[in-house]
Amino acid sequence: MDDSPDTPVTVIGLGRMGQALAGSFLKAGHPTTVWNRTTSKADQLVAEGARLAPTVDDALSTGSLTVICVTDYQAMHELLAASDIELDGTMLINLTSGDSAQAREAARLAEQRGAHYLDGAIMAIPAAIGTAEAVILHSGPRSDFEAHRPTLDALGTVTYLGSDHGLASLYDVAGLAMMWSVLNAWLQGTALLRTAGVDAATYAPFAQQIAAGVAEWLPGYAEQIDSGSFPAEVSALETDARAMAHLIEESEAVGVNAELPRLIKAMADRSIAAGHGGEQYPVLIEEFGRPGDH
Repeated sequence: MDDSPDTPVTVIGLGRMGQALAGSFLKAGHPTTVWNRTTSKADQLVAEGARLAPTVDDALSTGSLTVICVTDYQAMHELLAASDIELDGTMLINLTSGDSAQAREAARLAEQRGAHYLDGAIMAIPAAIGTAEAVILHSGPRSDFEAHRPTLDALGTVTYLGSDHGLASLYDVAGLAMMWSVLNAWLQGTALLRTAGVDAATYAPFAQQIAAGVAEWLPGYAEQIDSGSFPAEVSALETDARAMAHLIEESEAVGVNAELPRLIKAMADRSIAAGHGGEQYPVLIEEFGRPGDH
């Protein structure tokens, strides 16, 4: 089926994100039904034209597709378990945060009840929903995604990742790893420079330049990882490890926390001890790809 601008949708869960999702559907012209355990959270949406479903059963039976955005997967399972209606043919799109195993299990349970199921992840803050800056990841059967993409486009930049229902959750946490790593690296540098009277605002543009430059290395480094070959085209890991030692020593000398650079150097040292000192930095994928206890 091809969704049209007047395709009815349902949004279950009206936290800040759920309200933003429902609001975007309304603005795009979709008849929108909403449900939330605390009904007062629907007041503004109802004022804007949404219909408040009296029960979860009513909500699930109303729209051509139902978007679920609740606290966690357990809350989603409880809601669906409390419903007695047939889900045969129902399109469920779960945008609740969780992990990949939960996503795959949710897909299995939904399909057991006859529903179509896509799992998703929202890479945006509520205020960005409905704009191109809001990236919404989806995983599951491509046919289900393509059938409902015209409706989902109301939420932002929708992206299909693959048939494995767990991919959206994996991309979500991989994105968080990038975000926190960049921020933590910037905070480490900021703490160092503050000891010399340089404020964060002064350092930030330099840090942006470094971050952007490093990001340019990723495609080439990805080729090395995927091929399993790590020639030292730029720098050998043993050279990088010496620079890590300088960072640790400087941090300790000026009274700045050195836990993060010590952790990174410990991983590099293990790789060097395993014979990879003459290879390039991406060889550390072998350290990242194994459990943390050695």
